[in-house]
Amino acid sequence: MATNRPLLIPRVIGHRGAAARAPENTLAGFRKAAELGCRWVEFDVRLTADGYPVVFHDDTLERTTDGAGAVAQTALHDLLKLKASGEPIPTLDAALAQLMASGLGGNLEVKAEPGREEALATVIARDIGTATVELLVTSFSMPALAAFARLAPVVLRGILTERLAPDWHADALNIGADAMACDHRYLTRDSVASVRDAGLPLLTYTVNEPARARQLWGWGVSGVITDAPDTILAALPD
Repeated sequence: MATNRPLLIPRVIGHRGAAARAPENTLAGFRKAAELGCRWVEFDVRLTADGYPVVFHDDTLERTTDGAGAVAQTALHDLLKLKASGEPIPTLDAALAQLMASGLGGNLEVKAEPGREEALATVIARDIGTATVELLVTSFSMPALAAFARLAPVVLRGILTERLAPDWHADALNIGADAMACDHRYLTRDSVASVRDAGLPLLTYTVNEPARARQLWGWGVSGVITDAPDTILAALPD
């Protein structure tokens, strides 16, 4: 594991910007997160049909935009015509520029369709190469993480998983992980301790209840990802 590299994860990270306070995965959401006091935001990156990285969570457009169809089958030119609750879909370049302007770091989740892991890792590695932004790159896709580790070995990376598998530690060693990120619903005091004992910070998603956030911090979780960062920031212990 790549535990020799410094990784200072904030206690509170805005989910998809500040998803309960502004349109998710938009520049407006990033600005709102910064306004609410976040130091980091979590956001998702996937490929368009013509190979451009855009900030978008779902496979398809219907839930959050006025468009329809799969993101992977839509060209960038057509995506940029759409609105997400009145906001445009950002390119990765635009998102990085907003993070820099707002003084934010980020947890960039790689959303790669099977067979496109290398292509997405390549364009992300290219675009973040000149960005002066503190980033942790995570993914559920081990092939995407493996490609990214090869293409951008100095960039911090972490394994994103719903729950810790029995062989999670071997996976972390194989990928040179700097962190783990898990669904809070499946964490226990012992599972958190197992990650911390391995020398890795642990992020958890999506925590919107202050009491649960306080419990997770008490167990040793490094950072909670939340839709409502103002609510969770107010729960931080003095």
